[in-house]
Amino acid sequence: MVVDLISHRKPDGATESTVFGPFHRLGAPELPAGGNIAHLDKTGTPTLVSGRVLDLDGQPIAGALLDVWQAQSNGLYDSQDANLNGLHMRGKFRTDTGGRFLVRTVRPVHYPIPSDGPVGRMLRATGRHPWRPAHIHFVVSADGYEPVTTHIFDRTDEYLSSDAVFAVKDSLICDFARHENPTDEAARLGMVPPFLTTDFDFHLKPATKQRTTVLDAQQRLAALGAAG
Repeated sequence: MVVDLISHRKPDGATESTVFGPFHRLGAPELPAGGNIAHLDKTGTPTLVSGRVLDLDGQPIAGALLDVWQAQSNGLYDSQDANLNGLHMRGKFRTDTGGRFLVRTVRPVHYPIPSDGPVGRMLRATGRHPWRPAHIHFVVSADGYEPVTTHIFDRTDEYLSSDAVFAVKDSLICDFARHENPTDEAARLGMVPPFLTTDFDFHLKPATKQRTTVLDAQQRLAALGAAG
């Protein structure tokens, strides 16, 4: 987070960044608006995440890409879960002409980071717990704009003020509203109450120079490997 603070300063109005985390994977499917990244998760509370991708003047950015991933309702990412074979809780979404996006998932949950080995010893030595507050990961990018790697957080989570990796920023905290009655959008997607909704707008700053992101580097290495 210190590196993030130093290297990814944002101008006023731009969405703040936070840690990339170790659980991103390449190959997430591109889904239509309202596509369900949590189709195998039968215990989580169904949730719709909506919003817009905008520039710093509040104008919509059409065709922006949102790479989304999160832990399952059992607190595990797909790569940690021995009962899963393949990708889960991951998807890529494009904004429409109004900059709007819609992701279907389940309510994020808090979970402990692995606390064996030196990380566990450091946490215990400093009197800290291993828990991360409930969050959803996003990398948001668009042609002509600087991408942002960030999370959104659930306002009601008990670990917001004591995140094990210090990644919470006030501007990224969201309200998840519970619905006991159907809405037109939920009905269109085949969702039945109870379900949750949250809304968050991402604001991107214009690109000032060519930058290599972690995702760029991974994709370039994959391309080089495929080329032999």
